[in-house]
Amino acid sequence: MARKLAIRLVHSPNGRQPVQRKTAAALGFRKLYQTVVREDTPVIRGMVNRIRHLVEVTEVEE
Repeated sequence: MARKLAIRLVHSPNGRQPVQRKTAAALGFRKLYQTVVREDTPVIRGMVNRIRHLVEVTEVEE
């Protein structure tokens, strides 16, 4: 089974650096407290690491 990450946006990217706002948008966030599920890949992990102060991450088995 492929592992996935459930990523939840818990802090607003407004007022943050443009690269952090773009990273949140690239992950698929449109609203605060929205949860997106993404494959657990090094690329996604790097994106999450860049905005780790804005999100909560949990691993999901599917």
